[in-house]
Order: sequence, then structure tokens, then C-alpha cells
Amino acid sequence: MKYLILFFFSILSFGQQTTKVDFIKCDAFISPNFDLKSVDGTVSYEFKVLSEIDSIRIDAKNMDFSNVLINGKSSNYINNKKELILFEGFKKGKNKVSFTYKVTPKQTIYFTGIGDGQQIWTQGQGKYTSHWLPSFDDVNEKVIFNIAVDFDKNFASISNGILESTGNYPPLTATTKIWYYKMQKPMSSYLVMLAIGDFLYKTETSQSGIPLENYYKPIDEDKYQYTYKDSKTIFDFLEKEIGVKYPWKVYRQVPVEDFLYAGMENTSATIFSQDYVVDESGFNDRNYLNVNAHELAHQWFGDLVTAKSGKHHWLQEGFATYYASLAEREVFGDDYFYNQLFSYANRLKVAAKTDTIPIMNEKASSLSFYQKGAWALHFIRESIGEKKFRKAVKSYLKKYQYKNVETDDFLAEIRKVSDFDTEKFKKVWLEDYKYPANDINFLLKKNGFMRDLLKLQYERKSKLEDKYNLLKVILTSDSYSALKVEAVYQIRNEPFEKVSELYDLAMKSNDIAVRRFVAQSIEKIPESFKSEFETLLNDKSYETNQAAFISLWKNFPNEQSKYLEIAKNWEGRNDKELRILYLNACMNYADVHELDDKMASINALKALSELVRYTSPSYESSIRQNAFESLLSNYTENKEVLKNLVNATIHHKWQFTKYGRDKIRNLIKDERYLNQFKKLLPELSVDEQNQLNKLLGI
Repeated sequence: MKYLILFFFSILSFGQQTTKVDFIKCDAFISPNFDLKSVDGTVSYEFKVLSEIDSIRIDAKNMDFSNVLINGKSSNYINNKKELILFEGFKKGKNKVSFTYKVTPKQTIYFTGIGDGQQIWTQGQGKYTSHWLPSFDDVNEKVIFNIAVDFDKNFASISNGILESTGNYPPLTATTKIWYYKMQKPMSSYLVMLAIGDFLYKTETSQSGIPLENYYKPIDEDKYQYTYKDSKTIFDFLEKEIGVKYPWKVYRQVPVEDFLYAGMENTSATIFSQDYVVDESGFNDRNYLNVNAHELAHQWFGDLVTAKSGKHHWLQEGFATYYASLAEREVFGDDYFYNQLFSYANRLKVAAKTDTIPIMNEKASSLSFYQKGAWALHFIRESIGEKKFRKAVKSYLKKYQYKNVETDDFLAEIRKVSDFDTEKFKKVWLEDYKYPANDINFLLKKNGFMRDLLKLQYERKSKLEDKYNLLKVILTSDSYSALKVEAVYQIRNEPFEKVSELYDLAMKSNDIAVRRFVAQSIEKIPESFKSEFETLLNDKSYETNQAAFISLWKNFPNEQSKYLEIAKNWEGRNDKELRILYLNACMNYADVHELDDKMASINALKALSELVRYTSPSYESSIRQNAFESLLSNYTENKEVLKNLVNATIHHKWQFTKYGRDKIRNLIKDERYLNQFKKLLPELSVDEQNQLNKLLGI
């Protein structure tokens, strides 16, 4: 109970501080050390004391400080390893505090890769920037941050705002370089970012003159056009649709390896996952466009105007999700937009059966904050009309720019432009967890494609002969692909001879999504359809290639050598899923043919060696996890694989760490593997030993 009281006292103290002290500007000189995984820095803050206060706090986790000066004079201070507490030397009015610090962060700033592939990047969502930069865990404290970064000149160092200048330490032959970044407007600390790596970038310019810097690794030059496809279109659309000029001077996008999430909307500089760096086939399966638009929308909704607390988090995520959908509507069309809303609605309907936490609760699910928030905005927009909605949003952003808001602030702007019942809306959409079926169904049916899709789904229980001609008409039409996918869905369990014509039409549609669904739907491939089905191996879709390969492999074992030849140069997306599929197939083939095909055995050994290599820390977690899934099904006794699995438990990415722990817990149920892990302990690092001991119960 004591710790709980202290925790709430700390929050209360900081809440009181923002009313008595206003931090205005931060000038920080940052020197990350990749080898030591540490950060050294010199920081100065300009702040204004508005009313009498005993002490002033700057959040700083596990940091060491020196040379603490207030208004140019040495000052006493308290460092409790959570905060830097200043209690003397300041006065009412303008002040300046400066200090040097050193920290080896446990989170928030990550040091990944090796050699030329090393990267340093941050993820401060919420209140975590104070782990690497003395700052403020309260989102209501907005500061102008100017960051100078000192690092190896052979890498690119990126932070928020305009790159004002760069320089080298004397002598000119020094290996380090300094990048000076400058912001003009204030922002919350969690939006401060740093990204360092072997990056190149290309610059486009928006219609309003904003430079759009799109970063990429040199080896991904050929993927640039698909990764950043329609980026400028999205930017120009959002600026026009929102009605408020982009609030910062530059916009950057930087992909990093093993990022914790899809993307993060740091002010003026989005960091996103390397998994979204794609070629043409990858674009057709899962592209960056939605994440791109979502993080860009946050530059207004979250960065320019920030929610005061988690209770109002939907004002950031709901807006970003909705405006991303509007941007995709601009690129892909009206039917795509409504199909996406339909997908959101189906997920919300299912979740509402068990999820009883409404949007306006800081413990609400991501589905509520994001997708239900987006639907709530669509309901308002459709209820009052696009023109009034745009007017209200524009007024809301202008009135609260660089400030913090609550839900009622936005709803007040809606009332100014319409007679919309915001209280009823708030109760139904924001304060109640229930699924508003009538409102959602009414809005979905405004779209012709959705009416057709819902009508077709109603036919799922109809006999094939009663709907055959309807399905045929749909598959030969120019309807949106989701309607054709539904048609294929309704024949997937029918005897092939009865629907062969329909499958033929689906294949001839040349629609990536439809052909992909065919590849995923047919388990038993008739000989008469084999040649046509094999064309799926050449589609510009890795998901299609994978599904087709697996089905053909199972259905035609005598043709497996042919399929191996086709797949031998496959790589797939960033997670190497197709390469790992091929390596698995090589080993599977050797198991059957090792007696009559010596080359198959040689290839299998090479494949096994390559798969084991992919489990090592030299590769991203998505590659490692795919390799583990393959090897742990058949080769669990490989010592190197087990060691690498233990290493996964100390990875910085929590999803991968959980995967590693869960796999080990499952394996050690077998005493044979329990003993193997125990034997490994002396060969592991201290951190690995600690994690494994916990799992073993030692």
C-alpha cells in the first residue's frame, strides 16, 4: 500500500507542476554508444516558474548527473533514479537549467544489428522517453525539442524537425559527425525520436511545399517504389481533407529492423517496421499504405493536438484510423473503403460479446480505440454531412493546436456546426461497450457494393443450383474483388466437377485477391485443373505462391522435384517465409528419396544448415521465428537451435520473447529436452542463464 500511495503522490505532484511550471525549450546534445548500449548527453531546459513551488521534477530513469547548473550557477539536486529533482536556485519567471548525464537504458532506445547493419532507434509511446533523455512522462507538458546527435559519420542520424546543419569534430579526419535538428513548435516528450542506421533517402515535395523524406536501406533500392507507393498522394489528400496545413516543416519516414509495432508517429518523423519494405509481390499481399496514412494522420491527431489522458485516447487512434481509411479510399476507391469498414464492424460485433470496456476508458482495447473510434467518427460525418464535419475538425485543430484536449472539446465543435445530439452519441458510442448494429448496418447499406455483398452472403445457405447463375455473373463482372472472393468462398466445399466452370472463371479474372483465395481454398486438385493451378506459382503474390506450392506438393508427389526447381530462388517477404518453405521441402523430399537420390540428401543437409543459421541472433525476429517453427517440428534436438531459442527469451521485442518462453515451456514437458536445456546452461550468457533458470524453475 505504501508504494501505491507514493505512486499516486508522484502523479499528483507532476500534475500540479504543469500548472506552476512551464518548460518551454530543450537543447540536447546526444551521444549514443552502440558498443556499450549507452547514451551520454548534455541538456539545457528553459522554463518559466508561474507560481511558487518547492521543487521541480524532470523524469529521468536510472541516470547519473553532473554539472547541474540553474541560471548559470551550480545547484544542489536530488537524483532518485526516477527523477531529477531541483529544489534551489530557480526564481519566479524565466529560468534555465543545464546538466550532463549518462545512462544505460533498459528500454525505449534499442541497439540492433551488427557491423554495417547496426541500428539505433527509439520507441517512446506513452511516457518512456525519460529512459534515454531527461524529459517529461506527462503528455500535457509540451516542449520545443532541439536535438543534436553525435555518431559515426558513415551512418545517418535522424531526429525531429529541420536538419539545420551538420558538422565534424576537429580534426577533419575524425570519424564522428554531428547532426543538428531543430523544432519550431512544442510537442509532448513521448514524440521525441532518434533513428540511426545505414540509410539513404529520396525526397518528394507535397503540393504545399513540405519536403517528404523517405528513408531506406541501400539494399532495398528496388523496393522503394512499392514501399512508398502513393505516399505523396496520401499526404496531399490528408492535408486537403483535414483542412489544416501540415503543422511541421518536414516529414520523414524511416524503416527499422525488429521494430516493436507497425509504426510510430513521432513528430515530423515516423518510424515503421522493416516488414513493410516490400517489392511488387509484397505490396499485393501486405503493403505499407494503411500504416503510412495512419501515422501521417497522427501528425495532426496526436502530435498537433494531444489527448490529456488515456481516457481520451480514441481522439488520437480513432481519428488516425478513420483518416487512414479515407486516404485509402482516395487511392483504392469507394468499395475498398466500405469493405474495410465492414471488416472493422465484423470484428467489433464479435468483440462486443466479451469486451465490456467502452471507448472512453483508459483500459479499452486497441480494437475499441482504433476501429470503433473510426466508426464513431464515420457515424458523425455521415450524420451531419462532410462539409460540416470538415468545418468542425478544422476548428477543433486550430483552437487546440499544440495543446491537450478531452472528448468534450471535440464534441463542442460538432455542436457549433450542427444540431447533432452529442450527448446521445457519447452514451451510445463512447460510454457503452455494446455494438451499435442498427447504425452500422444502415451506413454500410448506403454503398451499392456492400448491398450486393450482404445479399450474396445471405445466399450462403442456398443450394448450389439455385445460385449458380448468380455466382457466374459475379465472377465474370467487373465487381470489386471482395464480391468475387465471396463467390469462391461459397463453392469451396462443393465437388469440383460441379463448380469447375466457376473456378475457371475465377482464375481467368486475373484478380490477385481472387486467385489468392482460390489457391487457399482448394485442397484436392483434380488432374484436369493441375496445369491451371500451377500458374498460381507465378502470381505476383507471395501468399498465393505459398498456398499453391503447398497444395501442389501434397497433391502431386511425383512432381515434387519440378516444384523444388521452381521455388529454389524464392525468398518472399522480409520474414523469408518462402525461402524457409523451400528449405523445408528440400528436407521433406530427402526423407522420401534419400535412397535413390544422393543429391537430395546433400541438398537437405545444406537446407538444414541454412535453417539453423536463420534461428541465430544475426537475423530479425520474424525470420528466426519462422525458422524455429520449421525446425522445432522435426529437429528439436539440434543443440544450436535450442541455444538460439534461449537467446530469443532476452530479445528486446516482447512478442518474440514471449514466443521463445512459450516454446521452451512446452519442450521441457518432455524430460529429454529438460535435460538438454540444463546441459546448455554453462554455455549461455548471464542474462540467458537467468531467463532459462526461471523457465526451468531453478
